[in-house]
Amino acid sequence: MRSARLSLALETGAFAVPDDGLIAVYRPRIGDDLSDLPQDRVVVLTGFKPDHDHFAQRFRVEPAPPYAAAVVCLPRAKAEARALIAQAASEVRPGGLIAVDGQKTDGVDAVLKDLRGRVAVSESLSKAHGKLATFRAGPGLEEWAARPTVIEGGFQTLPGVFSADGPDRGSVLLAAALPAKLGPKVADLGAGWGFLGRAILAREGVKRLEVVEAEAAALDCARVNLPDERARFHWADATVFRPENLVETVVMNPPFHTSRTADLALGVSFIRAARRMLAPDGVLWMVANRHLPYDAVLTELFLTVEDAGGDGAFRVIRAAKPRRTKH
Repeated sequence: MRSARLSLALETGAFAVPDDGLIAVYRPRIGDDLSDLPQDRVVVLTGFKPDHDHFAQRFRVEPAPPYAAAVVCLPRAKAEARALIAQAASEVRPGGLIAVDGQKTDGVDAVLKDLRGRVAVSESLSKAHGKLATFRAGPGLEEWAARPTVIEGGFQTLPGVFSADGPDRGSVLLAAALPAKLGPKVADLGAGWGFLGRAILAREGVKRLEVVEAEAAALDCARVNLPDERARFHWADATVFRPENLVETVVMNPPFHTSRTADLALGVSFIRAARRMLAPDGVLWMVANRHLPYDAVLTELFLTVEDAGGDGAFRVIRAAKPRRTKH
């Protein structure tokens, strides 16, 4: 979808690539085709580890401003979208062209309307249920830049991180259900900005906490929110992460969406990853929406599975004694 708009913009001259200089592409996702851009001059900038690793196979991924031009691939979160546009405006050479591209379902119309209130923006090119428009890099968007916010409990968050305004209900229920004593080595998978990490570190017996998070901005916040020498921070895809040693406890509130679509396989991948890294007598503590059918995979992978709390919308699950399988 994005590639169709980008191709049309390049064909019509709506987005003219300069003859030299690097072209930054902010926040593309796996599946976005960037082959119409000059491959040797593209720099892909994304804080989401799976996307970063995917594009690193073909493109530069290390920041190298200033850029000659840029493409901003809009995320769903409006504050994050604004911050990315402001970042591009500050990192592209003054006067360089910046293309802003997004799906209608992700709010591109609202973002472009706000942008037109601050800078001169081209007419929108519409195709494949989305829009692309351009503007020239320069001042006027400084107020959109990403700035840390301190929320209740003294936690720091940033625009676009999951549950930036406060801990989500599932994590609150899971933190409350954790036992007073945990094993010495604990992994927090999909740790976000550190709410569960703080609860884990407050439990008796914890000597090391592996903080695993795929979103770089969230992990940066976790580093601030968990100033504890027992915490080790990993920018990693939790579904493939392997700790240095097996752990006694895994705690997680796994995501279950890819884009706007519920994806049961994502949560299942988290559960399988947890089983792989647990010691033989280890325990998984997780929270999940009640409508998600995780019971089959949990009973396949653990000898004991039981509800340990929750409410009408969420289940807190305790799964103990991982089965050793060949998977």
